[in-house]
Amino acid sequence: MRVGILGPLQVAGCEVGGARVRALLVRLALDPGRVVTADRLIDDLWPDEPPAHPMAALQSLVSRARREAPGLIASHPAGYLLDVPPDEVDAWAFERLVRAGDVHRALALWRGAALADAYELPFAEAPAARLEELRRTALATRIAGDLTAGSGTGLVAELEGLVAAHPLREPFHALLIRALAANGRRAEALDVFERTRAALAAELGVDPGPELREAHLEALKDAEPKSNLPARLTSFVGRSEDISRLNGLLDSARLVTLVGPGGAGKTRLAVEVAAKLTVPDGVWLVELAAATDVRAAVESVLRTTDLTSALRGTAPLIVLDNCEHVIEDAARTAQWLLSEAAGLRIIATSREPLDIPGEALHQVLPLPEGKAAELFVDRAAAARPDLRLRRQEAARICRELDGIPLAIELAAARLRTMPVSVLVQQLGDRLAFRGGRTSEPRHRTLRAVIDWSWNLLSERERELLRGLTVFSGGATYEAISQVCGGDLDLLSSLVDKSLIAVSGERYTMLETIRQYAAADLPALRQAHARYYTELAETADPHLRTGEQLKWLAVLDAEQGNLDAALRHSDDPLRLILPRFWPWIMRGRHREISEQATSVLRRVGDDPPPGRELAHGICQVLSGAPPTEAVLGSDHPAALNSWALAGAGAPADVVRLTERQAARLRDHPDLWTRSAALLGAGIVRFEYGAVAGAEDLLEPAVDGFRAVGDRWGQWAGLFWLSLVAENRGDFAAAVALAEEPERLATELSGLDTPLGPMTFLVRVGQLKARAGDHAGAASALERAWESAVRSEDRAIAARVMHARAELARRTGDLDEAARLLEAALALDVEVPAQLRAYMNVELARVREPREPLRRALELMTTCSDRTARASVLEGVAEHLEPVAAAELLGAARALRGIDESADPHVNELAGKCLAALGEDGYRAASARGAAMPNPERYALRPLSSP
Repeated sequence: MRVGILGPLQVAGCEVGGARVRALLVRLALDPGRVVTADRLIDDLWPDEPPAHPMAALQSLVSRARREAPGLIASHPAGYLLDVPPDEVDAWAFERLVRAGDVHRALALWRGAALADAYELPFAEAPAARLEELRRTALATRIAGDLTAGSGTGLVAELEGLVAAHPLREPFHALLIRALAANGRRAEALDVFERTRAALAAELGVDPGPELREAHLEALKDAEPKSNLPARLTSFVGRSEDISRLNGLLDSARLVTLVGPGGAGKTRLAVEVAAKLTVPDGVWLVELAAATDVRAAVESVLRTTDLTSALRGTAPLIVLDNCEHVIEDAARTAQWLLSEAAGLRIIATSREPLDIPGEALHQVLPLPEGKAAELFVDRAAAARPDLRLRRQEAARICRELDGIPLAIELAAARLRTMPVSVLVQQLGDRLAFRGGRTSEPRHRTLRAVIDWSWNLLSERERELLRGLTVFSGGATYEAISQVCGGDLDLLSSLVDKSLIAVSGERYTMLETIRQYAAADLPALRQAHARYYTELAETADPHLRTGEQLKWLAVLDAEQGNLDAALRHSDDPLRLILPRFWPWIMRGRHREISEQATSVLRRVGDDPPPGRELAHGICQVLSGAPPTEAVLGSDHPAALNSWALAGAGAPADVVRLTERQAARLRDHPDLWTRSAALLGAGIVRFEYGAVAGAEDLLEPAVDGFRAVGDRWGQWAGLFWLSLVAENRGDFAAAVALAEEPERLATELSGLDTPLGPMTFLVRVGQLKARAGDHAGAASALERAWESAVRSEDRAIAARVMHARAELARRTGDLDEAARLLEAALALDVEVPAQLRAYMNVELARVREPREPLRRALELMTTCSDRTARASVLEGVAEHLEPVAAAELLGAARALRGIDESADPHVNELAGKCLAALGEDGYRAASARGAAMPNPERYALRPLSSP
């Protein structure tokens, strides 16, 4: 075949790139040898929004296609055509072979989804569907022929895949039934028929057709039913790992109990596992939800009054379902049955273990996010086939529902009558979600599911469960015993009953159960707040030592409880102080401000006695100037709280930090001295004499090293690296940046703009500027892999910008332009500085006027002096010598340096000096340094035609 469209586009002897070019060739290949009008092509290739100049765009696209696939496209006054005979296009050859009955040769042409390179375009939908239907017909014809010829041994697996892919296509089900029966697997064949019949009735409201009924009748010959398991009505999603583990347990244990919270899907999982086991003596489901006598229920299902005689010498499998409300009787009966019938195996489902010898437990947990979303999408499609649900929306809903399968199914069913946005608003009332008309009463709502467990608890267990609702995100045993006074036996009982769980060192509770059990417990709320306030106060001094990582991990694990304590505490100002540095270390600046404002609303404008410092810090974090209580304190929370609020003019900020550093210079605590120096050094770099920042930052880093504070080292080295970069010393900046990258990785929980990925990007950029292109490529590759894993589009934009700069420095200007245009097109919020940098870089590889104008406009309101300097230096590259020298002078003034070590800037300065002479250059540079708004000045030549 010269042209292939049964899968990804193939053109003999050619490599065709570009999605639009491939779509054009696919469209022409649908009508080989026939003219497709230009209007038709424009409508098909740009269905949503045609280009500004459609005909020019089409001609350009055709030209690209001709370059990449010479000789294929011919012109016509009305349009274009694929100049090949139809039989040289695989789709046309495929249709001819199928209609001629040569299905083996036809199927050999199929390589993947038809028209794969145009699947998102409307013109491809109908022909792709028609080709896929022909393929299914050809597959059925080929498999039927193989079965008739007696070569059906290897067909079962293939047919199972086809049935899974096409669950309502009767011919495949009929063929699977025949193949299973031909291999002696009649019970499985009959099960396929029952599942298919139920699915057809539920989905289409029809009965099986003649072909399926005939296959069923053939499989019925000599087949005796040995199971009462219900036929599957819906797909089974998300439990493949559970099934694998249960199969392994059943190989070695005769009693396997599935335990887990209500609604987790224990019954469905047990039935699914039992149905797939090969059990010659039968598989029997004994439902105990309404039972009062377990032995009688087993006898009723097995249709015997003498279980010992009925089971002796056999090896059946019994599923005892819903044992929890008859747990004692179920345990006794199961133990007796296993001792009487050596070949018997039992699968039990219960919200607590049977607790008898030989029992193997399998925890049926809520579904993880990915599998939960898969289940929600599947059930939502059944409820509303027209709904297009984004996987992110489904994942968010499933997180709110704790991943509980029943909750997910109930929520998905509601989409039949409401939009997704309304469902999201209803998640807070999840306990009232209702199931279908045939649901069992205990599964009719989530509230009924938990009622079933609640009614089995003692009053002391209920009291403890209510008390546990004051915790958020779980709790340690110590916290529970201190706050609730609950003893270990009661906790263990609630774990056994699947109402709480043990995860590592913590007891956890599903949010759904929390909503059910929550009560107004003011005394417990205050006990909870006191406990976590004391925990934060205990952790606080350790956060400034070598034990920092250990205690940060403790506070991270208790984040939910600490937030709850702050909300409910009668003394929230006490908790603000020890939480300050954890917030700083985790970069949660917005959270600090929001929490401080909330606390002030509660306590009022006047500080309570003894809480003046905390009250003053909250005021600063809410935007007010620092009070004397803050300015005069050496408390760690006071050392830079005012700087975070950005209160006051830059000159005031510099003055206050310098005064603070001087006041604390002889403080007995090394960490306090170092923190004061760090804050003053950062402020000096940002607002003051940039060159002098090192005098403060270097001793700060030394102090943090001495006390073991990784965060302080990380912050100090980062800013020292910025100082070196500001003066153009890229080799020194690399050396200073690589160590904080390691420290940031150690502090991997860091959720800040200066996290590990950002450090990798920065190291890559600095290495590229220092001439280490291989090292830069390696760092940026690691940063890209991290950005892809984390799905962080903002970091992805940073990496693309850095890679573009590296591509330009290594001579690949087209790749640089491609990366920059793609990064600028990302629908993601990034800082104005980054967007300006990308435009400056784009101006170096494309027509510069518009990118430079955009960069300067972004900088006109920016307070970042080093960013403004970088943009001005980039613009200077494209201006005549006088204007370039003026912008270089303005950039040096912004950087606070006399001379730059940046070889690129110095090369540009040398060109200006040669053109203007020393006096002219110095005069121009001085004029630039005195400019109040150099960006507006630089915009003038770019605005002229």
